[in-house]
Formats: sequence, structure tokens, C-alpha cells
Amino acid sequence: MSCGKIMVVDDDSNICELLRLYLEKEDYEVVIAQNGTKALEMFDREKPDLILLDIMMPVLDGWQVCREIRKKSSCPIIMLTAKGEVFDKVLGLELGADDYVVKPFEAKEVVARVKAVLRRSGKSQQKSKIVQFENLYINMENYELRVCGKQIDTPPKEMELIYHLASNPNRVYTRDQLLDEVWGFEYYGDSRTVDVHVKRLREKLDGISDKWTLKTVWGVGYKFEVHDNFE
Repeated sequence: MSCGKIMVVDDDSNICELLRLYLEKEDYEVVIAQNGTKALEMFDREKPDLILLDIMMPVLDGWQVCREIRKKSSCPIIMLTAKGEVFDKVLGLELGADDYVVKPFEAKEVVARVKAVLRRSGKSQQKSKIVQFENLYINMENYELRVCGKQIDTPPKEMELIYHLASNPNRVYTRDQLLDEVWGFEYYGDSRTVDVHVKRLREKLDGISDKWTLKTVWGVGYKFEVHDNFE
């Protein structure tokens, strides 16, 4: 389930792809426009939940794009620019921008700003905290795991791992991706930690259904594999 659609507008393709990588990792859908005219053309069609908008661009600059969008929409806008003067920040906010990030920036900071602005705007689309498959019930509101209707005591990291995998069925994750996305960017431990947690989960889950499997993808990592298009 997508957390929302983000339009990245910047003429620097490296910045676009960097932001795409980090935003997609957080389950946002990303569309890209590399000039202001294209951004305005795409806006009505794509209906983004938020726009990351560079100021210094060819054809139409970010100020002009922001003005045009504000004539017809209150879609949240975060300005991206190398300009850091107070005048530029004030102008952006007066034109209707919701936030302002000065280059060079940390991509993780931009993602945090996106989440904060979406929360403030009421457009944040959070994933369901409950995931269900045959004989499996995962509720992250209260960290409850039920197998065949019976509640199973499960450590928090095991809960977070099975929830993450089951929320994205048939997607293959490397061990490093799981360390980043479940344990967090600050974790620098051994990737075998993932193997240990998967082993413990299998002791709880293996054999309870033929509709899905917690599967090892040899040489790559793991996935929650769903069979026969079961949902």
C-alpha cells in the first residue's frame, strides 16, 4: 500500500533519482518532472499528494510553478533550492510553499520533512497496522501475533520483521535492506541478525498454511511469498 504520491521537480537527474530511492524505500510512489512546464502538465494528470519543487530550473522556475499551482490547488509544496537567503525563504512561504529545504541536503531529512508536511496537511496515508493471511494475524497496534487463532508471544523485532515482509508480499528483500528498513539506518550489526530472526519466525509459522511461505531467496535474501493469488 502506497503512503502517497510525491512529485519531484528538479532539472538535476541525480537529485531526482536520489530522492526517488529514499522515498520509494518509505513506500511513497514517485513521479518526476525535470522542468517547470512539464511539472504543470503532469500535476493535473498525476494528482500528487505533495510536491518537492526546485526553484532554479529552465523554462519555468519554481516560483512560477508554485504560483500556478496555488491558483488551483492547496497541494503541499516543499521548495528545494541552493539559495539560502532569508528573502528567498520568505518569498517561497508567501507564495504558498509549506516548507523550504536548502541544498545540499541529506535525503533522509527531506523524507522526514515530507512526512511532517503530510501529517500537518492531513494527507498522510499510513499503512494499515493489521495484516491477515490464512491462519496468520498480525496487529502492530498492540504487537499481537496470532497463529491459527492462538496468540503467540513474539519479541518486537520479530513482529516488525514479519509485518514488514507480509505487508509487501512477493517482494524480495536483501538482508541489508531489512536491516535498514526494520532495524533502522543507525544499525550497524551483523546481517546474520536477520537470519536468526527469520529462523525464529519459521519455528512459529512454518507449516500453518499452504497459501503463503516465509521463503529464502538463495543468494539474495527473503520474501513473504503468496501462492495462487491469495490475498
